[in-house]
Amino acid sequence: MLLLNFLLIAVLTVCVITDLKNRKIYNKVIFPALIIALLLNAIFYGWSGISSSLLGFVVGLGILLIPYLLGGMGAGDVKLLALIGAIHGITFVLTTAVYMALIGAVIGLWMLLFRKGLFRRIKALFYTILGLRHGINPNIDFHNRIAFPYGVAIAGGAFLAFFLKGVVFL
Repeated sequence: MLLLNFLLIAVLTVCVITDLKNRKIYNKVIFPALIIALLLNAIFYGWSGISSSLLGFVVGLGILLIPYLLGGMGAGDVKLLALIGAIHGITFVLTTAVYMALIGAVIGLWMLLFRKGLFRRIKALFYTILGLRHGINPNIDFHNRIAFPYGVAIAGGAFLAFFLKGVVFL
């Protein structure tokens, strides 16, 4: 169990650094860690460990798959959450996802409020709502969206789930 915790913390640390620095979560970090997670779960817990690890992987992958397919998430973010599920299982990855969403919302709101051009965005939102009210189909520019390294929110969610022992405060 200690080795799995060390693996989780090491992977999260490396992924946060690379995501902040390069906006990438590298496969050369994710895939070896996935193999190690499967092996450690097999060694420590046998077949139930492998099945728990695989189920956690699938659930973690599924949580961010739709946002990825819609273009709102990078593939590295999806694989990182899937890896978290493979390391500690389904309950842990679900708890991580709750905290991840909360942290991501706070980061997104912060960036929205303090990024240059706030008044232009408020004005565009006002005209969009006004246009919708009068039956005008707005031409929304989806390419001018705010992007941030979501791996930070994922890692923050995993750290909270780890240190709070899976307790979700809602």
